[in-house]
Amino acid sequence: QVQLVESGGGLVQAGGSLRLSCAASGGGIYNYVMGWYRQAPGKQRELVAGFTPTGSTNYVDSVKGRFTISRDNGKNTVYLQMNTLKPEDTAVYYCNAATLWPRRKDYWGQGTQVTVSS
Repeated sequence: QVQLVESGGGLVQAGGSLRLSCAASGGGIYNYVMGWYRQAPGKQRELVAGFTPTGSTNYVDSVKGRFTISRDNGKNTVYLQMNTLKPEDTAVYYCNAATLWPRRKDYWGQGTQVTVSS
């Protein structure tokens, strides 16, 4: 099964940028539906950005125009470029890999903390 390791989190001032990386091993990311989720204290985990099964991308409304998800199949890595960060983006960000058939099965990384100061 696939293992996921996130990196790139940290502390940044509002308006700054970070790029998160999710390195996969034990399986090619092309075999999974990949996405980034986040969870802020006291809130439910939410999908931030992801690839659909057809390869297109989708984003939660709050990050549209600021975040970009991308992938490098050769490096077996998924990225999340985060620009114009806001304090409300503060959360633990998790990489997710999912298989959809015969039923959805999710694999998660350990998470990386992103803190945006005002």
